Amino acid sequence: MERRKQSFQIGRSYLKEKYRTILAYVFIVAVFFLVAFLYGYEQIYLDMLYAVFLTLFFGGIFLAVDFLRYYRRCRTLLLALEQEEVRDESLPEAAGLQESLYQELLEEMRQEKRKFLTQYDEKKKDMADYYTMWTHQIKTPIAALRLLLQDDDADTGEGGQRSGGRQAQREELFKIEQYAQMALYFARLDSLSSDLLFRNCEVREIVKQAVRKYAVLFLRSGLSFVLEEFEIRVVTDEKWLSFVVEQVFSNALKYTRQGGIAIYGADAEGNRQQGRVSYFVIEDTGIGIRESDLPRIFERGFTGYNGRMERKSTGIGLYLCDQIMSRMSHTIRVSSVPGRGTKVILGFAQ
Repeated sequence: MERRKQSFQIGRSYLKEKYRTILAYVFIVAVFFLVAFLYGYEQIYLDMLYAVFLTLFFGGIFLAVDFLRYYRRCRTLLLALEQEEVRDESLPEAAGLQESLYQELLEEMRQEKRKFLTQYDEKKKDMADYYTMWTHQIKTPIAALRLLLQDDDADTGEGGQRSGGRQAQREELFKIEQYAQMALYFARLDSLSSDLLFRNCEVREIVKQAVRKYAVLFLRSGLSFVLEEFEIRVVTDEKWLSFVVEQVFSNALKYTRQGGIAIYGADAEGNRQQGRVSYFVIEDTGIGIRESDLPRIFERGFTGYNGRMERKSTGIGLYLCDQIMSRMSHTIRVSSVPGRGTKVILGFAQ
């Protein structure tokens, strides 16, 4: 039944394509008969009718052969459409330049589709890898918070509460919030361009907000902290730049056990400079980064030697920072000496 329906559709389509040719034939025959009538050539009517019948006969044979060829090509194309992917060998041979061009266009579209599917699969895999890693990472503060709550319950039963218990709970809860925020920003990265809202901002104020936010972790770290005076006014997106500063500050806290963290204005080389500047530096005295790892620190999923040893790195934070800064036409660079600390230099076009 389905094939009969397809045959009917093919036949109707063929007549629609050929009706101009049939009408042209009828028109030409009518013109010849009209001329013969006007000039009184009645004696040649029979001869003309004979010629008309001959052309109709041979024309009918031609149309039948042409329709059969047309029908086979359409059937081949219909079968090709039923396949999951159209291959060259499943297509009929191009009958002319027009069909050849259509097939070239189809091949370009197939290549674009493969490219899109490849990108989609890679993105899907990246998202799956990240959220798998994120799930493992977030288990740590959740487990720590659960233990702290159990300790609080035990201490409350004895008539008191362990000193610092509440603060430790706040720290672990803050870590959970930051992991959730990172996952949200990672998911939004592809639509970053449509989410940006640029306005003139004072960068030092953004830095101060990030420092206040991370005070919950900084208070018990025992590290020193210096925020020097500098001035950078730049057209940027405050929300996304805040995220970058927070990530860098979080890394500095995470990998610094003694010494401290300093934030200051700088020149292009990262050297201290006061007043109006185009760069600022977040510098720590932490474990640093191996020289061999430095070229790859902005790659997605790369944790580096120290990240693997400390088991604190997701390999996503700096990747997000680099992507965000680049799309806002800002810069981010890192210099580091293992065992002596790391400088993260953020730059802005003036």
